[in-house]
Amino acid sequence: MAAVKLSQGELAEAALFDYGGRSPLALIDIGANLADPSFSTDRQEVISRAQRAGVHAMILTGSSLKSTSKAAEIAEQSDYPIFFTAGVHPHEAKSCTENTIDQLRSFAKHPRCVAVGECGLDFNRNFSEPAVQETWFAEQVKLAVELRKPLFLHCRDAADRFVSILREHHLTAPAVAHCFTGSQRELDIFLDLGLYIGITGWVCDDRPERGGAELASILKLIPEDRLMLETDCPYLVPRTIRPSKARPRRNEPALLPHVLHAVAAALGEDPEAVAQRTTANAQIFFELPGFQG
Repeated sequence: MAAVKLSQGELAEAALFDYGGRSPLALIDIGANLADPSFSTDRQEVISRAQRAGVHAMILTGSSLKSTSKAAEIAEQSDYPIFFTAGVHPHEAKSCTENTIDQLRSFAKHPRCVAVGECGLDFNRNFSEPAVQETWFAEQVKLAVELRKPLFLHCRDAADRFVSILREHHLTAPAVAHCFTGSQRELDIFLDLGLYIGITGWVCDDRPERGGAELASILKLIPEDRLMLETDCPYLVPRTIRPSKARPRRNEPALLPHVLHAVAAALGEDPEAVAQRTTANAQIFFELPGFQG
């Protein structure tokens, strides 16, 4: 008899019942790319699974004008607590024009927009030239200062220049290094700058060449009031979902509890304590309304 191939939704549904599949307390996914086309056919089912998994709010990442616009539309149409960020990712910096910042300024004034970004530097792939990335990163930092909005930041293989640009401006609101995957040196630099740290399913990856174990080993260096959790979906499916054939190919907010359990294990703490703390941090950082856990 041929093996039955499960759909993405069925695999994600099954993962809710796997170890770490549900959160003991309310979670907030601070980085979900739910505007991504991979969610176009089942976005509402994805949101429903997130609710049942214990994810009581999510922040959709704006990484271009197009995705920011879509994220705003999703937030507007949802009764579920969905918020969004408004920004241009360094990969997309080459698409920026003199009108880009004005358009982001307009999005940032939306009542459900809670941060400027995703913005920053990525010298790993250089899909946009480094000088172009730096120009538009600086412009978005200035916009956040102008609007007194938090910053949702991306940094890959560019820590020194990234930090120097941030230090050139007097930030008037907090900033988070989203999807942190760096070294202890980078972590020390970011913490010294006052950044919050977003941790994803990268910490669930046990492959030596990927650095998940190294990341887990330095989590205890993050101050308790500056740690937050995210999926960065549809990327970074938690590899703690076992066996591998049971893993969905696409990540989604319902799988955030797997990140919670991996972080709690690395910290040597109960998941309940980590859930309570990271949710409180996200509510304070993004100035989110309260909700019952």
